[in-house]
Amino acid sequence: MTGKTTGSEPKVSKGERTRALILEAALELFREHGFEDTTMRAIADRAGVSLGNAYYYFKSKEHLIQAIYAHTHDEHRAASAEVLARETDLAARLLGVMRAKVETLRPYHRFGGVLFRTAGDPHSPLNPFSPESREVRAESTALFAEVLAGADVKLPKILADELPELLWLYHMGVILFWIHDDSPGLVRTERLVERTVELVARLIGLARLPVLRPLVRSVLRLVKELRDGVPYSS
Repeated sequence: MTGKTTGSEPKVSKGERTRALILEAALELFREHGFEDTTMRAIADRAGVSLGNAYYYFKSKEHLIQAIYAHTHDEHRAASAEVLARETDLAARLLGVMRAKVETLRPYHRFGGVLFRTAGDPHSPLNPFSPESREVRAESTALFAEVLAGADVKLPKILADELPELLWLYHMGVILFWIHDDSPGLVRTERLVERTVELVARLIGLARLPVLRPLVRSVLRLVKELRDGVPYSS
């Protein structure tokens, strides 16, 4: 997460460096010993800071994981900026953003399985659907809203309002596949992204057809009921 700065890069404060050291130490220890068996004291020792200093930056191990979520999202957004500025075709925009996700997550692949054992618990605050993950989830969903907003495709409002979250769910499915992907260079995940983005873009195009509006409403109603536990009204 850290690296040498050049003269053209902004200076990093001592606090930012300390915070990055703690995050790096946490990632290393989570990979080596798992989330549950790693203590804040061990993280502080590995980072070369006092326990009090570690708690100053992160109130708990859960806060550390949320910080890692936020960090990977920031990396993803930065890596997506070029393709979003250049492309207007929906499939090209979505493909660029999904490829950027895989590339920015690549350094964390060994850690993915360790995290999933905890984050996969529906009652865990580390679950991506938990209230504690709401902020990063919202920011990630906003990125997919940007994918749609800059595309040269006009969507019916009923679909445009819900589609960013559906694309976020799609990308979470890709991440789940990525966690279990043991292929050299994650080639299977790359292939999955290429094939499914094409399908998703086609489905979005078909969903614009008036004849399919009733089917789209039915799908959106089901998604909302499963998500919120309340009937969907259109």
